[in-house]
Amino acid sequence: MAAADNGSVADEKAPGTIGVGRYEEMEQDGGSGTAKSRLSGLLWHGGSAYDAWFSCASNQVAQVLLTLPYSFSQLGMLSGILFQLFYGLMGSWTAYLISILYVEYRTRKEREKADFRNHVIQWFEVLDGLLGRHWRNVGLAFNCTFLLFGSVIQLIACASNIYYINDRLDKRTWTYIFGACCATTVFIPSFHNYRIWSFLGLVMTTYTAWYLAVASLLHGQVDGVKHSGPTNHRGHQHSLHLREVMHAMWRPQKFKPIYLMATLYVLTLTLPSAASVYWAFGDELLTHSNALSLLPRTPFRDAAVVLMLIHQIITFGFACTPLYFVWEKLIGLHGCRSLCKRAAARLPVVVPIWFLAIVFPFFGPINSAVGSLLVSFTVYIIPALAHMVTYRSAQTRENAVERPPRFAGGWTGTYVINAFVVVWVLVVGFGFGGWASMTNFVRQIDTFGLFTKCYQCPVPAPLAMPSAAPNSSWPFPGALRNFTVLPPAPAPSPAHFFGHHRHHSHGL
Repeated sequence: MAAADNGSVADEKAPGTIGVGRYEEMEQDGGSGTAKSRLSGLLWHGGSAYDAWFSCASNQVAQVLLTLPYSFSQLGMLSGILFQLFYGLMGSWTAYLISILYVEYRTRKEREKADFRNHVIQWFEVLDGLLGRHWRNVGLAFNCTFLLFGSVIQLIACASNIYYINDRLDKRTWTYIFGACCATTVFIPSFHNYRIWSFLGLVMTTYTAWYLAVASLLHGQVDGVKHSGPTNHRGHQHSLHLREVMHAMWRPQKFKPIYLMATLYVLTLTLPSAASVYWAFGDELLTHSNALSLLPRTPFRDAAVVLMLIHQIITFGFACTPLYFVWEKLIGLHGCRSLCKRAAARLPVVVPIWFLAIVFPFFGPINSAVGSLLVSFTVYIIPALAHMVTYRSAQTRENAVERPPRFAGGWTGTYVINAFVVVWVLVVGFGFGGWASMTNFVRQIDTFGLFTKCYQCPVPAPLAMPSAAPNSSWPFPGALRNFTVLPPAPAPSPAHFFGHHRHHSHGL
């Protein structure tokens, strides 16, 4: 990575211009050429196109890698592959629209001499500057809710994964522990500072993806395997932090092709792994939302679990950082230079995430619900509608900083594509997908209850005590013949104090 950066970093650090307006970084560049500053720049302070690609590719896949086989079991093999390709292409299109709107907003503001050196531009601010406060409020509500539950999913995933290599603690206890670990992300100032973590995260997900594919193929199909899909629709690519990644780039205008290239790489990870796991285990995935639960324990699987744990903590930081920025702006600390003050101020953001992960520990179903209900609007519908409304007048189109590409058919073709995206995602993604995912989510609550101690954990076998011999020294000989000692009842969960729920444990 360092070798790749050396040829272009100096170029990219030069402030870029689009139309009018000079792009400045949020942080000041260090002018020192000491070995310490060079090492810090290599590991800590990124903003090149390579950094953006690592960030997008690393965090697009995340927990989706482990739950996509579960979605394939509902969609079927062919439908699963086609929907992944379709939504990957559509996600790249809306990422393009977001980058256009970002550049339009930033250029307009910098024509007015706005200074962004100590301010990270976020999506709701783009909507506010281009379309007004009502759009800002809607965008802020959807984006914050999306990022909140995106962080919740990462925390649930940590507890779900670690249980496969250490089941001495239940998943709820692991959620407490990893909540504390994830809280350390408050010390990472911005996306500039995720350089080495993004690179390592991509290495980790690449290993895990190919482990799932190879291990499933070597395992072979289980006896009597069935492939009953499709029964449902879910196929969303997640993109948690596009605007902030663009702002962290030294030249944000180069972002447009980066997301597409990241998506293409991610498809080389998700499709082989999901197809292989579904081929091997079929309908068993319908009751095993985490693909790792079906594979036998080996050192290779344990390595995949550990790598995904580290990656999910990194992804938690990526999902949470935009929320940190919103909170800092709300309390007036966004421009503060003190890292310790900003870290302390960010801690209240982690608390509700921690709490929700304990309340709703349903790894697969909550991921599907977030995809259908929140990703539909945040990633697809709102960007497409915002682009249509922003450039609705002839004068705005004439003065646009960037025009639509020719392959899209110019302004008319772009309008048609955007309209299709809005209608398709609203009806199929939000409508049918939302209904199906919420039905499943409610079923999980009815089955396991809130605050469940160990979601989808296997039931321990009862311990049988040998029958007492007739001449034994027991006070009541023979009275304990065929006596069975049951495992101790678990301590009541917090849900005991909020109301009674039925708890049934389903095997993995």
